[in-house]
Amino acid sequence: MNRSRVAAFFSSLSFFVVAALVAGVVVGALAQDADAPLVTSGLGMIEALGQVWLNALRMTVIPLVFSLLVTGIVSIADAAATGRMAGRALMVFAILLVGATVYAILAGLGLLQIWPIDPQAGAALLAGVPADAAQTVGVAAHTDGFQAFLASLAPANLIRAAADDGVLAVVVFAIAFGFAATQVRQDLRRPLATFFEAVAEAMVVIVHWVLLAAPFGVFALALGVGLRAGLGVAGTLGHYVAIVCLSQIGLILLTYIVAVVWGRIPLGRFARAVAPAQVVAVSTQSSLASLPVMIERAREGLGVPQASAGLVLPLAVAVFRLTSPVANLAVCLYVAQLSGVELGLPALIAGGLTAIAVSIASVGLPGQVSFFASVGPICLAMGLPLGVLPLLLAVEVIPDIFRTVGNVTADLAATRIVNGPDEAEEA
Repeated sequence: MNRSRVAAFFSSLSFFVVAALVAGVVVGALAQDADAPLVTSGLGMIEALGQVWLNALRMTVIPLVFSLLVTGIVSIADAAATGRMAGRALMVFAILLVGATVYAILAGLGLLQIWPIDPQAGAALLAGVPADAAQTVGVAAHTDGFQAFLASLAPANLIRAAADDGVLAVVVFAIAFGFAATQVRQDLRRPLATFFEAVAEAMVVIVHWVLLAAPFGVFALALGVGLRAGLGVAGTLGHYVAIVCLSQIGLILLTYIVAVVWGRIPLGRFARAVAPAQVVAVSTQSSLASLPVMIERAREGLGVPQASAGLVLPLAVAVFRLTSPVANLAVCLYVAQLSGVELGLPALIAGGLTAIAVSIASVGLPGQVSFFASVGPICLAMGLPLGVLPLLLAVEVIPDIFRTVGNVTADLAATRIVNGPDEAEEA
């Protein structure tokens, strides 16, 4: 599959999805004002079509996440075996990811406490979501405490857990399976990793096919929202975009602080070094496309040797997405408040662990694919409904820009931290 063509396809698809969202809400609102019985009577069929499209996406979540986790862990283990610097880089990535996840939960809850969702607007938005899609599922939200939560991590029947959307249990098993795969003989490990890589690619192709119908699916769901909620839903979607973007902006600012303190570099120098890479990130929304300028800026602006930059930055692009848990958890926390789901500590831990795991699994996927592959499992692990996600996907264009900018900034910060200051700076 030609990745540049796929990226171009999804870039053009985003326009049609946004247009379908706007058209669906407007047509629904006009039908509501006009009291059109024909449209209203056909709402059930329209919602059914939207639900079929949503289910087609959901059916790929478990096999896609499992396969990507296994191949991701095997690739990380192989990278760590290549040398001390690669191992140190992976350690830095892990520490930063854990810190970002803790920040994501605190920032998401804090922002929604300071600037909560308008209850009437939120209820109006949910009123347009089909009833079946609005049901709360998953294990984490139904646990009564840590004993039940811990028991859910290792169910007696993994297949049943997967069928019941027990995503966290599947993620735990996939991680264990992936590390176990790194311990088998190389002649056995290679075909095993290749098999799961092929499964993941096949799932991406299926998602690709399903997303071809995204404008129709989003239009069907948005029409129901427009009929029930009217044009007021635009304010809720704008509020959602602001919350997710603010969470990521806070992470980007913290990344500057981490680079200065841990990377031992002046703030002004780091800011000047990363700015050109951030500009490329905004224009391309791709960390991979930003890689050449990142390597150049690491060498010229951050004082990182060419050999170090050439090792750490490609590794970062391959397995390190710092904004993934932040943006994905911001989405899930928004869905929780929107749906009126009270999240206890077990649900937050389940969401955080799943967010870290799928941050590896979602690497290299187009934005629309990674949105469902990342946010869907976290929602399921936290016991949250998925029905509203297609509408949030339609406005993902703006948050996705901050995802890429944050990842590029974090990649360069991590590269500086791994390499440390040069001899001239230490002197």
